[in-house]
Amino acid sequence: MKAFMDQNFLLQTQTACDLYHNLAKVTPVLDYHCHINPAEIANDRKFDTITQVWLGGDHYKWRFMRSCGVDEKYITGDATDKDKFFQWAECIGKAIGNPLYHWTHLELQRYFGYNGILNKNTAEEVWNLCNAKLKDDNMSVRGLIKQSNVTLICTTDDPIDSLEYHKQIAQDDSFDVQVLPAWRPDKAINIEKPDYFEYLAKLSEVSGIRIHTFADLKAALVNRLDFFASMGCSISDHGLEYVMFQPAAEEEIEAIFAKRKNGETVTREEELQFKTACMLFLGKQYHRMNWVMQLHYGVKRDNNTLMYKQLGPDTGYDCINNHTPSAQLADFLNALATTDELPKTIIYSLNPNDNAAIGTILGCFQDSTACAKLQQGSAWWFNDHKTGMQDQMISLANLGNLSGFIGMLTDSRSILSYTRHEYFRRILCNLIGNWVENGEFPADMEILEEIVKGISYNNAVNYFAFDLKTV
Repeated sequence: MKAFMDQNFLLQTQTACDLYHNLAKVTPVLDYHCHINPAEIANDRKFDTITQVWLGGDHYKWRFMRSCGVDEKYITGDATDKDKFFQWAECIGKAIGNPLYHWTHLELQRYFGYNGILNKNTAEEVWNLCNAKLKDDNMSVRGLIKQSNVTLICTTDDPIDSLEYHKQIAQDDSFDVQVLPAWRPDKAINIEKPDYFEYLAKLSEVSGIRIHTFADLKAALVNRLDFFASMGCSISDHGLEYVMFQPAAEEEIEAIFAKRKNGETVTREEELQFKTACMLFLGKQYHRMNWVMQLHYGVKRDNNTLMYKQLGPDTGYDCINNHTPSAQLADFLNALATTDELPKTIIYSLNPNDNAAIGTILGCFQDSTACAKLQQGSAWWFNDHKTGMQDQMISLANLGNLSGFIGMLTDSRSILSYTRHEYFRRILCNLIGNWVENGEFPADMEILEEIVKGISYNNAVNYFAFDLKTV
């Protein structure tokens, strides 16, 4: 029997062990997509309790606690930090087969030096140990980032954001990790939302362009794109229900905008036409600016109306949406490619059943302007577990270029989530190690080193053209 989470955790062969310990383990982390609050980095926040750094805002943990029958008081309610932690400890102690169990214990090992087991019987011990450790100067937000061997972080930012904290960080010579904004314009596109024109008023104010027409909206977005670029941004991100393609003439889009501005409700078809026009316009802008476009889709959000009214969005009530028409995704990409305005693009679907479809679509639009110009993003959200990561990488290998894959991203609000990169790299090395030891790929360490370091770090450095050196 193997020991629980020893140094060779998830590594089943000698080749896997060699690849991980000699290559992947010592390679830096590039976090090109996350939801860390840049203010916490700028102000170098320190945490008073393990609950604050671990359970605050982590809807992965909240969902599991609810599934264990825990009262909401101990999840998002007014219970004490200690009581919330003890409830979490009791739940996680029985989370067999759930990646949260592995993530939790990786975080305890790497950041707190605790190699035991967290459950209801050890809760007091772990609570005291972690809280004592958090008093150390190197356990601040910046200290934890440095411990994680991170070189660059891309946050997620709205076009109306001032990016003041990014500026503050960039001017601080005491912190050498790059923290760059990423452009997330969902609110400018979601014309069906009741507060849409309240948002456009804010966009008008920060851009200095009064938005009365669709043409005005495009001009305001270009203004903010230029501002984001001046702050080092080179990545966009879109959270879509699905990648739609319902093209319409410019005058039709102007009419839809005017209709909505007059307080009328737009039809579903009009909504899709408007969003298609926005996405095509922005895609061309990204190509002009040499930005990367990220497409996240396949989510049905805020399914529990009762809890949404109490807690708001991003609180653990989203699910996989299986309406993800691959034909429209292909048509959208083709519309940009037809005029040679398709930017580098990363495609993420929350539905793992889309892996093969994405893999085949990628191959239709690759060209010599970049290695793996079109990427399938790392297993996302509900799929960033052992099975999901393996399945995504196997599908990509079967249908495309796994060696060109830009690898893992954190996609987290928790500063301790950088252990997910270790988790991913162990799974990657085990997958490749098994192929080698099964005679499916030669034990050529020069090539294997290039592949493992590439997927872990170097491919992302080259793909995004960040001001970083490969390793």
